[in-house]
Amino acid sequence: MNKKKTPEGTISRLFAYLREVKKLSELGIKTISSSEIGDRLNLSDVQVRKDLGCFGSFGISGAGYDTGELSKSLEKILGKDKQWNICIVGIGRLGSALMMYSGFKKDGLYIAAAFDANPKKIGKVVESIEIESIDNLSKSIQEKKISIAIITTPSEQAQTVADSLVKAGIECIMNFAPVRLNVPDDIKVENVDLSHVLEILTYFASN
Repeated sequence: MNKKKTPEGTISRLFAYLREVKKLSELGIKTISSSEIGDRLNLSDVQVRKDLGCFGSFGISGAGYDTGELSKSLEKILGKDKQWNICIVGIGRLGSALMMYSGFKKDGLYIAAAFDANPKKIGKVVESIEIESIDNLSKSIQEKKISIAIITTPSEQAQTVADSLVKAGIECIMNFAPVRLNVPDDIKVENVDLSHVLEILTYFASN
């Protein structure tokens, strides 16, 4: 299956399967069935087999899945067997906080570059990363083999930044700016609108 056309629900569940089988493998549990995986995640065994079946044949009928082998296969499918260089564009409070977040490394994500348009911020060092001018974006992305970009700029700057990222070869963007980006169909964008999420929560809190 074309990974870019795989439903996001399937991808989300694959990460859940990976966490479970990796945990079991580390505990010395050698095999697990699709129904056992489903029970642990409140899913049907049919859903588990369907999701895994999108990427090939795993396990042996009647014997279940080898937790070690399935873990390795899922890591490869999900890109967890590689190191991914990322960049952050817009080093305000949120951008700075993301640069200091230690959780990226355990997921194989490494902040390789940071960019800003404010001359007062350019040249400053945050977590061993020197903030570069936005004018260096394309060159730096290519030299540092950056695959994923995070946009934390004000909304009025986000589209221009996205255009520059796409032109530089970036195919995956996490967008924290409160605006929908206009990008080519083959560019994957994940929008993270913190204000919208909080608005939804306030509705449930008041009801």
